[in-house]
Amino acid sequence: MTAVALTVAGSDPSGGAGIQADLKTFSALGVYGTAVLTALTAQNTRGVTGVHPVPAEFVGAQLRTLLDDVPVQATKLGMLGTAAVVREVAAVLAERRPGPVICDPVMVATSGDRLVDEDAVDAVRTDLLPLADVITPNVPEAAALLDTIPATSVEELTEQALALLRLGPRTVLVKGGHLGGAESVDVLATPDGVRVTSRPRLATSATHGTGCTLSSAVAALVARQGGRPPTDWLPVIEGARDYLQSALAAGQSLGIGSGHGPVHHFVDWWEG
Repeated sequence: MTAVALTVAGSDPSGGAGIQADLKTFSALGVYGTAVLTALTAQNTRGVTGVHPVPAEFVGAQLRTLLDDVPVQATKLGMLGTAAVVREVAAVLAERRPGPVICDPVMVATSGDRLVDEDAVDAVRTDLLPLADVITPNVPEAAALLDTIPATSVEELTEQALALLRLGPRTVLVKGGHLGGAESVDVLATPDGVRVTSRPRLATSATHGTGCTLSSAVAALVARQGGRPPTDWLPVIEGARDYLQSALAAGQSLGIGSGHGPVHHFVDWWEG
């Protein structure tokens, strides 16, 4: 049977983030991609100029209609936009449970533009996190979910990862790219303990969609394994990070846009 992954996220017309990045990642990793749209954005590599949410009831209709027909082995959640959409998605996930749920709590674009309001953050915290198998916030997103200031060290990042774990997700991956330094450090927290991993930081401006790409890569790799939650998420996450590292390293070769360009999702497939 063909592995199927689902992304529930917003649209990025520039193609580097959101639904577009997720579907590219699924395809690059050999998984059939399905998608439910939560919002339209007006954006390019330089920033976001507008967000137009899809009504919550129609997001729910998209999800239920899809899941009535197509078996899904893993689900990635991205920008959900409004509290009503968050609650509707949470309700459907509780009803249907389409494979392990990887939640990337998208709140701020790479450009720095805010994408959700405080009510939506509250809904993610209370309604969505307890349903997630893995959440993948970056430093600002972790702070927003905890209503605290962003971490400035690996020690603080570890404390925040453990605090997020207490909100209900089964696994927390806090991405430490915002900390700076020669290494990009991530903290993985589970009920069994904390592990800190790092990769060399790449000097590139092609960083648009990195968070979307990593979380959708995790979903794709889990879907390829049959959609069963692994007993240890670290190998899956490291595989996703390997893919992202290659895509990041090749991003600037695309030459897309004049701001934060996209990573190269098909670096292993395209010639030249």
